[in-house]
Amino acid sequence: MNLIIQGLEVNNSDLRALAKLSQADGIERITGQAFRLTNASQSPDIAEYCAEVALDFAFVNPDQKFSDFRLIAMDMDSTLLAIESIDEIADMHNIKPQVAAITLQTMRGDISFEESLTRRTELLQGLHQDALQKVYDERVKLSSGAERMLQQAKIFGLKTMVISGGFTFFTDRIKAKLGFDYAAANVLEIVGNRLTGKIIGNIIGRQGKAEILKQIRDELGIKREQIIALGDGANDLGMLAEAGISIAYHAKPIVRDHATYSISHVGLDGIINLFK
Repeated sequence: MNLIIQGLEVNNSDLRALAKLSQADGIERITGQAFRLTNASQSPDIAEYCAEVALDFAFVNPDQKFSDFRLIAMDMDSTLLAIESIDEIADMHNIKPQVAAITLQTMRGDISFEESLTRRTELLQGLHQDALQKVYDERVKLSSGAERMLQQAKIFGLKTMVISGGFTFFTDRIKAKLGFDYAAANVLEIVGNRLTGKIIGNIIGRQGKAEILKQIRDELGIKREQIIALGDGANDLGMLAEAGISIAYHAKPIVRDHATYSISHVGLDGIINLFK
């Protein structure tokens, strides 16, 4: 296996130490923030070392290429975006602490996503829909490396998809702006230009995300092994389980425990460095 080391700052001394721990026979520079340790062996000491010096690590198949995949699917809030959109909407309604507390419970897996979204959306009742556009215009921020990662995915022929437990108001705009092939999210009910506090139709949560990914997989006629999926919260676990490669991006421990790889320090473009 090759051992990929990434970080905001990667010291030569750390690379040498990790090469020794993994018995690697060489160190290759991928970018200024990413290095490949060739013919490395796994050791539990590597995870402990990387945690201490704030580095991401991944043992990868040296022959696996980015172009081997056909679809990359990702969560929106706190993955593609560096915000939780519903928390920012709540801030416009002066109820951000209450909503954020429920969001945190969900991300930890303490309550179901469906229950969480129902409770949070109810708190938004009466908010004017203009607040949604204000959040999009003023607060939506892409995660570091998002545009480069998407650009590379398109160059290598991958379809791109955002699957969100958030709202179509945001995914529709992000799809158009970034050129996503597919987007799916929940639909807010709006009556008289104001949010009713309800969701139209079935809530897209943990199982819903998985079902949507399988539906697109079947439409494309591809295999599970040809899918990369990334997310950060417990409601992403179903989607991640339907992918050949799952990536926990700046994620909660429950997600890191179930993912193929974890990225906790570098940006989304760190995904590119995992593949030949």
